[in-house]
Parts: sequence; structure tokens; C-alpha cells
Amino acid sequence: MGERSYFDWNATAPLRDAARVAFDAALAIPGNPSSVHAEGRAARRVVEAAREQVATLVGARAADVFFTASGTEANMAALTPAIEVAGDKRPRSGLLLSAIEHVSVRAGGRFPRTAVAEIAVNADGQVSLDALTEAVAQSPRPLVSLMLANNETGVIQPVAAAAAIVHAAAGLLHVDAVQAAGRIECDMARLGADLLTLSAHKIGGPKGVGALIRRGEDIHFPDPLVRGGGQERGLRAGTENVAGIAAFGAAAEVVRRERLAEAERMLALRDLLEAGLKALSPQAIIFGAGAERLPNTTLFALPGMKAETAVIAFDLEGFAVSSGAACSSGKVQPSHVLAAMGVSPPLTRGAVRVSLGWSTTTVDVERFLGAWRKLATALSKEPGIAA
Repeated sequence: MGERSYFDWNATAPLRDAARVAFDAALAIPGNPSSVHAEGRAARRVVEAAREQVATLVGARAADVFFTASGTEANMAALTPAIEVAGDKRPRSGLLLSAIEHVSVRAGGRFPRTAVAEIAVNADGQVSLDALTEAVAQSPRPLVSLMLANNETGVIQPVAAAAAIVHAAAGLLHVDAVQAAGRIECDMARLGADLLTLSAHKIGGPKGVGALIRRGEDIHFPDPLVRGGGQERGLRAGTENVAGIAAFGAAAEVVRRERLAEAERMLALRDLLEAGLKALSPQAIIFGAGAERLPNTTLFALPGMKAETAVIAFDLEGFAVSSGAACSSGKVQPSHVLAAMGVSPPLTRGAVRVSLGWSTTTVDVERFLGAWRKLATALSKEPGIAA
């Protein structure tokens, strides 16, 4: 296999060196973190140290971090009508979510489908605050789920403004920060988030570890996601994935230290890539370009181009890109995100996502533009495509 460049960081990030070291060290500890002997206490110290690292990343207390097996599982744990606040046991009236949420949120968690409603977004993919205001007025005490940054377009949502609207209606706000963590600030207090979801493998930790974080101990989950031994303070039974959690914590510590510098660097690379795309193909459309986006994400299309053709062509040229979210890129239906933005189905089916990361270089971007020049030249010879 020739030289390759990984441009699919929004699907998953490579394992960081610090995470690998922490993972291997934790594997060497034989104890169960629920055991009281020395080996068990050693495993517990590893878990609690990682809990502190993950909490620090989002400005939370370690006691408010619950580890899960994935970001999807954390979303499922959060989206329950039975959630209690300050001893109030009344179930939430319904679940409100934006039309561009991840499929794990769109599934509705443990709410009945009849209790789930979507909030519209504008043409740039940002949630309509007017529509949110109207929705919470019709559903007092709702649970609202709003992602901090979209996994396909990279568009950042007005979470803090949404939080004010939700809290005025005695509602709770869940924020899916899986794509945003490590790329933009994710401080829970500044966001106004009551609940927040993270995933280890998006920030350079291992796959198979996530976290649900609450804003304070007044929030209680009376119905465990997994019943059994009562681990994670009753939310999720089952012996903790000690090695995975240790690596998650190590990755969180690294991205916390390096976020600002990396965000600036990636933004420069993304701007270089997008300028090159437009220079080579003025007809190319960059989705969400009118809104604030993650510094590493570009979702683009060329009228008449099929995404699967472009993805295969880039792969043959040594580039890993995707045709949208990893959870749905193998499906033939158009992206629900672009559909919610009002993009036509033919254009939606041609969308290609490029996402950058800490190992991406200027040379990688220049090579990518060279591959695009080759692809666009070939596409321009096909009927219906104006590259």
C-alpha cells in the first residue's frame, strides 16, 4: 500500500501514545475495582484518576462522571423520562431534539416515540431558537437534547442560548459533545448543560468507552441503564473497563492541554483545503459555510457527483474520507442532517466529509488537493457534472 493520509477523524481518531501507555499500564493490574484488597484498590485508583481527568476536560466534578461503553450508550442513559432533579420524581413531559442530532439521540432513548419531537434547523444547520421556544412552551418540563457540534457538517450549535430557553421552561438540557470535545471549549457551566455526553475514541482514546456527565448531584438516575452489581453509582452495572477508562482519561488530559494550539493549526489547514477546493471547482458547495464550524471539518459536494464514487477514488489515491457519519455511511438514504438543512436529495447523495486531526500536515492537504484535481478533471468529462 502506498502513502496514505487519514482524513476521517470525525469517524474515529487514532489512539494517542499517552492513551496507549495508560491502557497497557492498567492491563497489568489484576484487580477488580470493586474489590477491597490491594489489587482491587489499585484498579479503583486508576478509574478514579481517569474520572478526574475526564471531569476536568469539561469543567465538572469527578463525582458527576459516569463511565459507559460508548457515547451512544451514554446518550441512552441520559434520555430517560424518569430522571429526577432535587428529589422531584415527576417524569419529564417529553423529549425535544434538533433535526440534525446523531442517530443515537434520534432513536429517542427511553422515551416513547409519541413523546419525541424534532426542532427545525436553518439552511446552515443551526437549530432555530424560535422553534425551540415554541416547542418548550407546548411541552413544559421537557428534556431537550442538542449536540454541541454536528458530526457531519461541523456546525456549532447555540447551546448556551438554547439552555436559557430550556431552563426558563423548567426543562433539562442534554448536550452531545462527542464531536466537539478536544476541538472547541466544552465547559458545562458556560454551556448551561445539565447532562453531557463524551466518547473516548473521538479524542484519541480507545473505542468502547464513553461518559455521561451531570451538572451536579441533585440530578439522579433512578432507572439504571444496566441492572446488576450497581457499579458507576447505580447507573450502569458491570465491571468497569479499567484499561479503556485509563486510556480515556489520558486522552482527555492531552486534548485539554493542546486544544487551543491544535484548533488554530487545524483551522488554518481546513481553510487551505477549502480554498483549494473552490479554486479547483468553483461549483463545489461547502455545507454550513455560513456558520461557525469545528476547525477540522469540511462537508462538500459537487453537483452531479456521487459520494461513493468520490470516496472510492480518494481511497485509491491514498486518502480515507467518508460520505457522512460513520454510523450511516454504508446506507443508501440521504443524510438526515442535509435533508433538515433543505439540501436537495441529489446533492445530498454527493456529500463527502473531510475531517482533520493532530497528525494532519500541510503536505497532506496539498496531496489531497492534487487528488481532487485528478478526480474533478475526470468528473468534468461526465455528463451533468460541472467541475
